[in-house]
Amino acid sequence: MSTSTALRPSVRAAFNALIDYAGLFPPAELPLQQASDEYRSEGAGPYAWMLGRFIAPVALLAAPEARFDVPFSAILQGSDALSMVAALRRTSTRIETLEFSPQSGAADNLRERLDADGLGNLPAYVESARSANWLTTLDATMERLRRHGLGAKLRCGGLTADAFPSVAEVASFIAAARSQNVPFKATAGLHHPVRHLDRTTGFMQHGFLNLLAAAALAGSVPAQTLEEIVAEEDAGAFSFDDEAFAWRDERINVAELERTREEVFVAYGSCSFSEPVDDLIALGMLPAR
Repeated sequence: MSTSTALRPSVRAAFNALIDYAGLFPPAELPLQQASDEYRSEGAGPYAWMLGRFIAPVALLAAPEARFDVPFSAILQGSDALSMVAALRRTSTRIETLEFSPQSGAADNLRERLDADGLGNLPAYVESARSANWLTTLDATMERLRRHGLGAKLRCGGLTADAFPSVAEVASFIAAARSQNVPFKATAGLHHPVRHLDRTTGFMQHGFLNLLAAAALAGSVPAQTLEEIVAEEDAGAFSFDDEAFAWRDERINVAELERTREEVFVAYGSCSFSEPVDDLIALGMLPAR
């Protein structure tokens, strides 16, 4: 199957609003003004259709310099900040999604707080700490999130080697989310489309095309195949045509891609928007700038 510089329907379905902008966070750690300028610039560019929300800590959104009119995804350290979110929304701050750190408490209490603060209509994604029993409790965690109408959040990397989950951990997370119909966001370490060795850090980094293919195919391929998808390092194994996105011989049609993006792998946070776009251009999956 060949790729092309034409914007195919499968490409649009795969990448529409996929990248939430996290320029405030490591490794970029841009000042607020520079990050907001970059977000606005990309939002006026030819790939604006791929750009999702501006990710920011909720405490920062309360600062006067953060009052700019873009859609936000607010990071919360605990449910106590929900009253601040509710107050900010009353001032027309466009907080559209919530992301909770592992310190945010039980999912059932979180659902009660969301409803109590009038935020029950906001999509909310909860990150669970990767403890020693993280893998063995994934199914129970996803079942609890589904029961309370919450999404999950997968951290794919960080500044140290132990911040990067293994292939088996990523595949198991995606399989558990898909089996319980829990939507998930991903964050950290996903600057590039395909899993690769970062020669600067020496860390193996996961790829967002790997996650997309795994999310779409979870439930229809064996667990071993799902791990092979997550572990894939050959960019040529991924391709697009007018009808489908494919990993090797496994094809995902446009309708299934749209469903995957809406109900399974909804977005990922990246501190750079230009890096993933430039990589996709280099692979022939997006038209040149």
